[in-house]
Order: sequence, then structure tokens, then C-alpha cells
Amino acid sequence: MTQIRLVEITDANRDEVIAVRVRPDQEQFVASVEKSFLDAAKEPDAKPWFRAVYDGEEPVGFVMLSWNLVPGPDLRGPYFLWRLLIGAEHQKRGYGTAILDEVVALIRADGAKELITSCVPGDGSPEPFYRRYGFVPTGEVDDGEIVLKLDLSSRR
Repeated sequence: MTQIRLVEITDANRDEVIAVRVRPDQEQFVASVEKSFLDAAKEPDAKPWFRAVYDGEEPVGFVMLSWNLVPGPDLRGPYFLWRLLIGAEHQKRGYGTAILDEVVALIRADGAKELITSCVPGDGSPEPFYRRYGFVPTGEVDDGEIVLKLDLSSRR
């Protein structure tokens, strides 16, 4: 099993976390860490919570959620998986599943009953990964993205 740590992003590690990038063919499906920081700053009402993902001393990914917000017309939640990315050279090693396992444990401990996400459909989309994990489509489409929900009562 892949062992990861979710690490707060500080001035000391910011540049190395920003350097984590997906493959070029995946850039249409997931925004960069740098863009995620900008989006978080622009959307404080979305209650962004983000962490670098480390394996040992090496950053391998990034995760960002809306954390326990009051849903509104433009805000999904209360827990919304906003970004999940694994660096190109670290993919296919179980990091995505390990990150979701950690996130699910954290939000469940905070009282969450479900986790919502969305993704752009298409060849190379992360949708199959999310479905394998247990997310199911809600039938909603938001700005061209398929909305998916994970029922936390059905997860270990």
C-alpha cells in the first residue's frame, strides 16, 4: 500500500509543490497547482482546503477541497473535491487511491456524509478512476463537467 502524507503548503515548499505537473495530455482535465492557488484566492467562500501530497520527502501530488461549506447556487458541498492531481512520473502507483482514502477519513471524521466532485468527460478523463473508487454520476452537468457523488456511508 502506498504511504502518503498530506502536508500544509508553506513558503518553504510552495515552489516544489507548484512544480508537480500532470502529463501534457491531462492538462485539459485538471488545473495546475498554481492555478489552484489562484482559484482558491478568488473563491474564499468556497472554503478551500488544500495540501501537498508527499511520499517521504518528495512531493507527488496535490489535493484541494471545499471544506464544510454551506452549499449555494454557485457552490457545491458541503465537501467538494475541487482538485486532485498526481505528478506525471508518479502516476499508476496507487497515489490517487491513497489520497482519496486519506481525504475520506478526514472528512468523515468531520461529519461528512458524502463527497462530491466533477470532471470533464472525454478520452483521458479521470472519470473512470473516480467510478472505480465508488463515485457515481448524479445526472447533473455543471459547466460541461459531469458531477459525481461518493456516499461515505458505503465506504469502509
